Amino acid sequence: MAGRIPRSSNDHIMCPDPPFLTLRNTEQGQPGTMLSYSEYGSSPSIDARSNEGLQFVDGFQIASHIYLLLNLLKESKVRLIWFNSEKNKATTLMSLNGATLECCEDMKRPRLLSSSVIQSPAGATGQVLWAGVFTGGNTVNPVNTVVAIYDISPSGTQKKDPDFCFGPCAKPEVTPRPPPLVPLAPLAVVFKYSSMTSVLAVKHKSWIVLFIGTEDGQLIKLAVDKNYKAACSKVLYKSDDDRQVFPKMQLDPVDSRHVYMALRNQLMRVPVAQCSKHTSLNECWSAQDPFCGWCDSESKSRCSFLDDCLQPSVWISIPEDSQQQSLVSYQVEKSSSGEIKLTAMLHLSVNGTEHPNFACNFPGNLCGRSSPAPVFPQCSCLFSSSKLPTHGLNVTLKIRVGNASLSEMLMLTNCSDITGPPTSALCSRCMTAGCNWMNEACSWSRRGNSGSLKDICRSSQSGMNYSEPEIISIVPSVVSFHGRNHALMTGKNLDHVISVRILGLGYIDCNTKESPVWNHTGFSLTFHIPSGDKGSVSVCAVLPDGRCLGNATITYRSSPTCTGILPTTTWASGNRSIKIMGSQLEFVEGVVHDHTPQINTINTRSGGLWYHTPKYDVNANLPVTSTVYLKVANLTLVCSNLTYHPDPEFTSFTVTKTGNDRKVTIEKNTDELNINKSEISVLGVQGENQYVQCVMEKIQTSNGTDSIICEIKNAPYANIKSLRIYVGNFTVNLEQKAAHFLPFVLSFIFIIIIIVVFVSVVWIFNRKQKKMAEQMNKELERLECDVRNDIRQGFVDMQTEKCDLIENSGAIPFLDYKHFASRIFFPDGGPLIASCVKDIGQDEVKVQLDESCQALSRLMRDKVFLTSFVHTLEEQKNFNIKEKCAVASLLTVSLHGDLPYLTQVMEDLLRALMEQPSNSQPKLMLRRTESIVEKLLTNWMSICLYGFLRESVGQPLYLLVCALTHQMSKGPVDSVTEKALYTLNEDWLLWQAQDFSPMRLKVLFAVGTDGEVSEPLEVSTLDCDTVEQVKDKILLAFKAKFGFNYNTPAKEIHIECEKDGKFIPLAEVDATSKVVGEVTMLNTLKHYKVPDGAFIKVLSKTHPTLSPQCSLKDDQYYSTKYFHLIDPDIDQSQKNPERKKLKLKEVYLTKLLSTKVAVHSFVENLFKTIWGTPNLKAPPAVKYFFDFLDAQAENKRISDPDVLHIWKTNSLPLRFWVNILKNPQFVFDMEKTPPLDGCLSVIAQAFMDSFSLAEKQLGKHDPTNKLLYAKDISQYKQEVRDYYKHIRNQPPISSSEFHEFLQEESKKHEDVFNESAALRELYKYVQRYFDEIKLKLDSSSAPAELKEQLQHVKSLFDGLKSCSWS
Repeated sequence: MAGRIPRSSNDHIMCPDPPFLTLRNTEQGQPGTMLSYSEYGSSPSIDARSNEGLQFVDGFQIASHIYLLLNLLKESKVRLIWFNSEKNKATTLMSLNGATLECCEDMKRPRLLSSSVIQSPAGATGQVLWAGVFTGGNTVNPVNTVVAIYDISPSGTQKKDPDFCFGPCAKPEVTPRPPPLVPLAPLAVVFKYSSMTSVLAVKHKSWIVLFIGTEDGQLIKLAVDKNYKAACSKVLYKSDDDRQVFPKMQLDPVDSRHVYMALRNQLMRVPVAQCSKHTSLNECWSAQDPFCGWCDSESKSRCSFLDDCLQPSVWISIPEDSQQQSLVSYQVEKSSSGEIKLTAMLHLSVNGTEHPNFACNFPGNLCGRSSPAPVFPQCSCLFSSSKLPTHGLNVTLKIRVGNASLSEMLMLTNCSDITGPPTSALCSRCMTAGCNWMNEACSWSRRGNSGSLKDICRSSQSGMNYSEPEIISIVPSVVSFHGRNHALMTGKNLDHVISVRILGLGYIDCNTKESPVWNHTGFSLTFHIPSGDKGSVSVCAVLPDGRCLGNATITYRSSPTCTGILPTTTWASGNRSIKIMGSQLEFVEGVVHDHTPQINTINTRSGGLWYHTPKYDVNANLPVTSTVYLKVANLTLVCSNLTYHPDPEFTSFTVTKTGNDRKVTIEKNTDELNINKSEISVLGVQGENQYVQCVMEKIQTSNGTDSIICEIKNAPYANIKSLRIYVGNFTVNLEQKAAHFLPFVLSFIFIIIIIVVFVSVVWIFNRKQKKMAEQMNKELERLECDVRNDIRQGFVDMQTEKCDLIENSGAIPFLDYKHFASRIFFPDGGPLIASCVKDIGQDEVKVQLDESCQALSRLMRDKVFLTSFVHTLEEQKNFNIKEKCAVASLLTVSLHGDLPYLTQVMEDLLRALMEQPSNSQPKLMLRRTESIVEKLLTNWMSICLYGFLRESVGQPLYLLVCALTHQMSKGPVDSVTEKALYTLNEDWLLWQAQDFSPMRLKVLFAVGTDGEVSEPLEVSTLDCDTVEQVKDKILLAFKAKFGFNYNTPAKEIHIECEKDGKFIPLAEVDATSKVVGEVTMLNTLKHYKVPDGAFIKVLSKTHPTLSPQCSLKDDQYYSTKYFHLIDPDIDQSQKNPERKKLKLKEVYLTKLLSTKVAVHSFVENLFKTIWGTPNLKAPPAVKYFFDFLDAQAENKRISDPDVLHIWKTNSLPLRFWVNILKNPQFVFDMEKTPPLDGCLSVIAQAFMDSFSLAEKQLGKHDPTNKLLYAKDISQYKQEVRDYYKHIRNQPPISSSEFHEFLQEESKKHEDVFNESAALRELYKYVQRYFDEIKLKLDSSSAPAELKEQLQHVKSLFDGLKSCSWS
């Protein structure tokens, strides 16, 4: 181990600097102590002539050589140091040699950012290749960083390093400094980018595959062939924001199919390839991915990894020696006799066989008899030139490689007819026809060059008189990765430009995109910038002759993100100014609302993005919520919700004289618009069309009325008769009420009232019925409108619902094996878990059993005794099912260290179970857990499948649980009944929920006791959430943000809301709580009138101002004393019963379907992971046990395939997977809430229905839990049948292989359980049924020694009060 000795803070200032490099011990047996750098009394080290500006980057060992890479910042150099690993430290360090890595020809990049060795299969004597990311330090430059490949193999040309020396560096006058090192140049620079930060290199056959991390949060894959020519890059991961990838990345050590990379506070696991998404040989080849090939199998061909393509299948992939433009290429030659030779070449590489089945078929009688036979990868056809008509000939070539078929259209043309000026377009036409381009003309001669069509034709002249375009600028030149519409290019000679070409990342001429142009002026043109990956790309202008000239750069950045809007309300007439908050907002092109297709223009001012709201139908049932979207190129990104309220209602105004001014006070009904004075414009009307400006001063609120005060300046004689008020697009004329008419008006109203009352006495009886009818009609209309709105909203949810959960949910909180197994073995908990599972401190302690427990353990390892013991217990009538399960788990614990033996015992017990007369109906076997062996089978499956559960199924299961929890939190959840609006289970559907609105709170956490608070944390809530629900969401958001739990549980924290500069405590119940009858309504955010975007402060009990508060849920009468969203029944005898909004449960059944749509992808991914077969092989335990069941069915001469299907279903999905699906808390460190349990029950039911053989036609009277997945079950059933078939066709696993697997599983988890405690518990059953066990042994003719051992065990235990630790 290499290390540098740090200087102690106590060292005297005159002490010499510590050496730059030492070697330290990593093994106790080395001379010196652990981590010592001394050896045989000396301390060999490497010293630096200057300790300033040394930056270590990487180090590794290949064979006998040690490599160190570092930056010499002071000298702006990258240094490579070699050591030859010797027997001791001194000789190792004395072998120091060095080299300076130079990069690169186009510009100096003197600093190394990341490093990765490319290990060669050639071994110690082979070439050592290495890849590094170099930077020039200018982040504005689009090619600031490059990835370069070097040969760093130690050679005879290596020199002593002038900057480092063995031992203390002597003064130059004493020991001359070695001459400067000869720079080591790269073999190739394969990729250029503005801001790369990391690289990981993988050798795959002849390819080098580079995984490149960037500063803006991308993971790029780049394949490089053996000639160091780079293929087209591909972005594997792209973050929405700019999160730098850390310098070190790691390949998954298990299967090498994932790359682990770190970004800020996240660790991502990204697949290196997605071969399975390509469904044909052509698609698989076109991906140009060295990891992917076409697995040609007799059963099912597919695109796969090489390791997944087992013999005798062949694996067809891209060629290893070059990169081709097409799968099939062809060329034509013409001999002097006039015969034409057509040669087609297949650009493939085949693994698995040296001579694949290969055939070519040309159409009809085109080819002559002298045509040579096809030889992979080439086939030829000889035919007379008379068969080639003047207009050309289209030839359909059919090729077969193994079982794969291809069809290619070859367009043949007379090469002599392709004439004209030697343009690049003519060259391209010639080469495409299979002819040869030579000496600026098309000919029949054999093609000698092997360059690509672009390379060959690039040098050809235009032949047309086009002025070469010059690009001066592109506006905008920096866009989001979604692209940009209506970009403007300026320059010279742009008249003939037909399109704009955008090259791929890394300035590689591939993955190009072309965008049409319009609005030519010669000096400018308009075009759309297409979407792309983050980074800088090159742009050129395309001419009609095919040339692409000019050069400019477009930089793609992250997507705009919206964090909120201010204000969050507007009036129906629209035109309110709204500020959008977020990042990268400069890329936004417009704003759209979901209720209108109108695109609202934006403007930038005061450092923010602003727009004006569109109008809403003023006759609509306001308030309503409209979703705000940001328009970016051709996409719309969700931003926030905006609530439309009715236009403001102005009631009256008064005018008072103050000197030469007039003070105007306008009265307005209070609303939720929170209008400020800058949004109101007032004009005073003096006469006809005579207006004076009223300058706004302030707005005051009192007793439900807003007073708007403005002044008309310098108007001593103004006579204001009315006002014209403007609020956005809303305009109102307000007339002044005349005071001297008031008595007359009151008298007139009084007379009218008398007349009306008098007349009413006459006809009121006749009108009574009519009024009642009208009221009933209005009520029915209101109810109909409510139902219609509910149905429409349900339909909208169903069509637009999607789960916005990010699949990367951070570290998955897996339980360790000990806690997983104990929850499976003892699901009811109790004292058995406490005694049989070791505490944390005991995990690594191996304790010897005392004499009595050892004797019982030896007895249990006798198969005759153990099976007799089990059968004896099963035969006892007072031995219940709970005890059977306990004995099975105790046996599992005591024999956990010998799983092969436990498996043998289980097989014997299963055979005996099948022979029992009670199992005369074989389809019912293993259906329930009513015997010891059935529980034993459950435990055995759990042990053997734990690895598969954790490695494969754990992630999709956890993502499903997170998706369900996230989806339920998007709608109301009743705090008392725990029913939710968004659920899969009708029994848990909150169909009585009232209207709600989403909110975003800014949460501050109190730090210390002096009033300090943390940075605000944004938390999404609903206005109908109770205070306790808000606490829970705050704690969940905290954990999601920081990756760990808050240090105080929800019961011990209090929250306060900021209002008018003060923080007001929020509580579930207080003096302001609403009481209905004798039931109290829990306080919600709406009750406290908490606005959207409010600041919430979190305090814990440690703050002295707070007193402990018990949770209301601790009250045993909680459900009867309190209510939340479901109103309590109101006594109809009350005089004024509350009027409730009508709610129909059937209307809300669409919420079940919208929830299913939101989580459907997670459900399908989980199901397919469970009944998929990774690496084309089922887990060993599944294959072994299914083969065991097949053998038993054959022995019992059961020919009905349904019986075997049912046995396997009862053994695996019913016995294990359903238990896991319904109880994720067995696998993860989490709590399962009742509504989550309801959703998981529906999914588990659908899972089991997929394994059912029964075909039932469902109807409207069937439960919704069955109907919800009815249409998916048929597809799932087919997948299950394929799964069972595939396992049966899989080669059998040998007994020795499975024995080794079981031994490894035992070894992995040894010393997890307390075997002694399990044996003591088992002895209690031996003691209880001792006589019955002896009789059983006698009846089975057990050896006498066995009965003596049993008696000996009894004697040992009788001599002890309990089996204790020795």
